[in-house]
Amino acid sequence: MIKTSKILAISVFLTLACSTAAFADGNAFTPLNFDNANYYNSNVRTSAATTSETSTLSGSAVTQEVTGSSDMQDAILKLDNAQVDVRSDLLNLKAKYADIDAQYKAVKNERKAINKQLKATEKRIKQIEKAKEKIRKNMI
Repeated sequence: MIKTSKILAISVFLTLACSTAAFADGNAFTPLNFDNANYYNSNVRTSAATTSETSTLSGSAVTQEVTGSSDMQDAILKLDNAQVDVRSDLLNLKAKYADIDAQYKAVKNERKAINKQLKATEKRIKQIEKAKEKIRKNMI
């Protein structure tokens, strides 16, 4: 159960991570709308949502473009949510494991005590049988 959950969580995470990496660059090869400027300058995208910041550095304006697209941000958000879900599942599994482990230890201790009682009872029965045999030998 735990091994299956771990494998499932890892496979979901790897699938999301690989699919995010595969689609991170967007549609790089578009033969119908091929634009050399976009192909060679991968930092500037016309199809992706870009924002520009302007900051002043000693009187001159410097423009800085953010290259992260909304698809990338959505993918990261989905991975974060998946990670939160997996951690929640992990906490639930740990709690369930602790409960089962406590039950296991209680049953194991009870089994050990009953086993001692069984051995003591069997020993008493053997002692009674030996006493009966001694009495029978003395009667003959």
